[in-house]
Amino acid sequence: MEASVYNATGETIGTVALDDALFGITPNTAVMHQALVRQQANARHGTHATKTRGEVHGGGRKPYRQKGTGRARQGSTRSPQWKGGGTVWGPHPRKYTQAMPRKMRQLAIRSALSAKAANVAVLRGLDSLEGRTRAMLTLLGGLDNPRSTLVIVPEHVDNLHRAAGNVGNVKVLHAGYLNMADLLKYERLLFTVEALDHVSRLWGDAEYTADVTEAKATPEKRTTRVVAPATIPDVVADGEEVEVPVAPTNETDETTETEAKA
Repeated sequence: MEASVYNATGETIGTVALDDALFGITPNTAVMHQALVRQQANARHGTHATKTRGEVHGGGRKPYRQKGTGRARQGSTRSPQWKGGGTVWGPHPRKYTQAMPRKMRQLAIRSALSAKAANVAVLRGLDSLEGRTRAMLTLLGGLDNPRSTLVIVPEHVDNLHRAAGNVGNVKVLHAGYLNMADLLKYERLLFTVEALDHVSRLWGDAEYTADVTEAKATPEKRTTRVVAPATIPDVVADGEEVEVPVAPTNETDETTETEAKA
């Protein structure tokens, strides 16, 4: 499978063959779902907490005597039925961490990349990109202006981060932090040429090298201009008769019709 290569202004400059080990497998949706659930679960802090009746401050004294008041017997004002009392079966701090085998995590990344293979593009020459929002909008305009874009780079590119900082639905991500949530969230994936090599070493074929095939320059079309032949005036000597061809017209010559009838 091949992907188009663009420069910093959004113009197509060639193509590159993608790593089949990353972009050419059949996606395993079950493993992708498990990896996404695991990532979201591991992102939870688990700091939610409530206090039971034994943890709420106060309530050590019996609010009123046991008998003779006509009311229900109570032993503490921090019982769950009291305002300000403890919480029954409330959440307490816990860990939501889920484990997943390394090979399954790698399979999930490869499956997500293969599912997005049709929306993969490659960038080259980002060093010349201006660190301005307008430069990033110009670049995205040459890519059919997708709704959301994930730009994967092998290292921090200062001008790229500045250019994409104020553009909505655009995220710049280090290739080593590629994850399921970002792969499934963004519509188009933009890799730099170096990022393709970096990702292949982590999850694909370690011997893969991204070789860009330059696009052939299309020759300019030459328009042939048709010039009408110049009309040379007839030079007539005194007393000579010259027959001059008459251009055909749609009008009917009355003299010709009269002669034909005669």
